[in-house]
Amino acid sequence: MLAVKVPKREAEKVRRKLIDLGVLAKGYAVKREGEFIFFPVTGPVERFELVEAEFERLERKPHSYREVVEVPDEVRGLLPSSFDIIGEVAIIELPEELMPHGKAIGEAILKVHRHIKAVFAKGSKISGEYRVRELIYLAGERRTETLHRENGIRLKLDVAKVYFSPRLATERMRIFEKTQPGEVVFDMFAGVGPYAVLLAKKAELIFACDINPWAIRYLEENIRLNKVDNVVPILGDVRKVAGKVQADRVIMNLPKFADRFLREAMLSVRDGGVVHYYGFGPEEDLFSEHEAKIKAVARELGFTVEILERRKVRPYAPRQFNIAIDFQVLK
Repeated sequence: MLAVKVPKREAEKVRRKLIDLGVLAKGYAVKREGEFIFFPVTGPVERFELVEAEFERLERKPHSYREVVEVPDEVRGLLPSSFDIIGEVAIIELPEELMPHGKAIGEAILKVHRHIKAVFAKGSKISGEYRVRELIYLAGERRTETLHRENGIRLKLDVAKVYFSPRLATERMRIFEKTQPGEVVFDMFAGVGPYAVLLAKKAELIFACDINPWAIRYLEENIRLNKVDNVVPILGDVRKVAGKVQADRVIMNLPKFADRFLREAMLSVRDGGVVHYYGFGPEEDLFSEHEAKIKAVARELGFTVEILERRKVRPYAPRQFNIAIDFQVLK
């Protein structure tokens, strides 16, 4: 096919020029011979040396596991368009009809996403005091411990033993941007430390509480891993800690039950401090029920609250959303 022949030293400049002209042929590997580079082109190009050359076709890389997975046509439409990636572990939610094809789906994910080493299916909903779910092995390595990177920090965790959602990375960065130097923060449901370790780069002191001993074990490891020295891990029921800690900012990342701990949060925040509350709300009325509970607890304690921000964080279920409400407590 037709090609432009250029010296190596001019190759990058010429490549950009051919792209700008819209004549660089796609789907072919560039050819190198001695001190010259050959670019495949779709037609004659003025002011360049043109020659005939043979080029190897580039194999198109699939963008999704759905392009390569082999499942019957009658269930292909049920293939999920997304899944969670936590470090080197993928966790996918499969409808019952796709479970017999779980191994093929897992192997397709490994083929397309080379950095993933293990694939699991969600075997149950998040439940129990430790907020974990059953996982069903599909393909790859049989391990659930991994190292996850987000927002410039590293988090070691076991996806079978602790709660962690990679989909909240943007929300965690939002709180980081609001946090001011010198603040004391109380992370009431800290898990392995995605909020606490991140905020430690900015706040003066972080109290990080969790009832799951595995979460605290990994939190302690992540403190060392990220070389922060201003996070205080607390293993235990947050009800027993509340009031003993006085913070400028309180994080309540327990959306299913956060409303049950509003009293503890308000007793732990200083006058004028901010609480970041998370919950679930129906699409037609995301915030009203939660705001009513917040104001009711404040009245019981003789406090007042000012709603600072309302946010729809992410979809949770059909017509249900994970929501965030930031409010200030005035005592």
